[in-house]
Amino acid sequence: MPTAAQATRSPASIPRSNPIPLPTALPERLPESAPVARPPRRHALVLLPSLALAALGAAFAGYWSGHGKETTDDAQVEGHVVSVAPRITGNIARVLVRDNQQVKQGDVLVELDDHDVSTRLASAHADWAAAKAQLHAARTQLAVISKSAASDLVVARAGVAQASANQNSSRASIDQAQAEVTAAEARAELAATDFDRVTSLFRSDSVSQAQYDAAKATRAEADATLAQARARLANARAASSSSASGAESARGRLLAAQAAPEQIDAQQAQVELAAARVAQTNAAVEQAELNLSYTKVTAAVSGVVSRRTVEVGQTASPDRPLLALIPLDDTWIVANFKEDQIARMRPGALARISVDTFAHRPLVGHVDSLAGGTGSRFSLLPPDNASGNFTKVVQRVPVLIRLDPHADVTLRPGLSASVTVTTL
Repeated sequence: MPTAAQATRSPASIPRSNPIPLPTALPERLPESAPVARPPRRHALVLLPSLALAALGAAFAGYWSGHGKETTDDAQVEGHVVSVAPRITGNIARVLVRDNQQVKQGDVLVELDDHDVSTRLASAHADWAAAKAQLHAARTQLAVISKSAASDLVVARAGVAQASANQNSSRASIDQAQAEVTAAEARAELAATDFDRVTSLFRSDSVSQAQYDAAKATRAEADATLAQARARLANARAASSSSASGAESARGRLLAAQAAPEQIDAQQAQVELAAARVAQTNAAVEQAELNLSYTKVTAAVSGVVSRRTVEVGQTASPDRPLLALIPLDDTWIVANFKEDQIARMRPGALARISVDTFAHRPLVGHVDSLAGGTGSRFSLLPPDNASGNFTKVVQRVPVLIRLDPHADVTLRPGLSASVTVTTL
């Protein structure tokens, strides 16, 4: 048994060479009467406030970093996709580009067979030459008609005047012949009366044979004079009829000469028709020349050749694109923000863009414009909330963002992006 002094010694005074042996195994359970050891609560009182401060600081930092900013990862790079198609139908003769090739504006991409177009151009040139010859002939005829119209009118008027004078002369001749006939009839009647009286006296031997012969000759002469006067009257009447027909002919020539302005107008119309024909054939020549130039399909813009489907020998037509050009120097971002994010978003607002391709390099841009409606309104089948059961779905509004110039950054349409817009 240890002594009392040994029992009161401290553990430090116990020799190290005789340590207190530990039990080799813990008991499976403590006796119910044994007290439970509790950890001290002083560490918990220090740790909980620290965690609360850290959480509060993180919340404040998150609020401050997101305050006045709207972010979405529903964004993508957009750009122009220019479809290239021929202006005319033809067979492909040569393909001068390959997939993903960079081309410049005006470069020849595809060549069509130009034999048919060249033939049509030659035919158009021939039609144009014929039309110009017809125009020259029409103008020459117009000049001839214009120059001869005045002289024809003067000649026609002179003819009418001459015919009128001839008619007056014929009427005077008729009057004179009629008077001569009247005088001749009187003389013939007198000669006949004298002859009858001389004949009666000759039968009674009251006059000589010489007087009888003289009366007979006088009667015969008077009859001949009457016949001659009547013949002159008939001739004068015939001349009057001829002069009347001549006057009618002269008046007809005058009317024809007076129609010269209408003839000039008609010929002027022929000149204008020929000129229109020249213009029409000239347009056909220009169209044929354009079609010949269209056999070389050129690049409308500078860009990268994409979606090339053209091959040598196939038939190309304007309704079938041959390839597409994508100009990489004109791209923008379309970010689809939720409808509750655009209330304070305005054009010109600062935007920070993170493109997956250039995740290590943030890009800067500005809001260009906001779409006039949500994306669903422009879908193929817009939703109609009045039909069926209504379930509210948060809509998205496309926002167009223009990038500021960035060196050594080439964005391609379709790339994914994340956008943060400052709304303060």
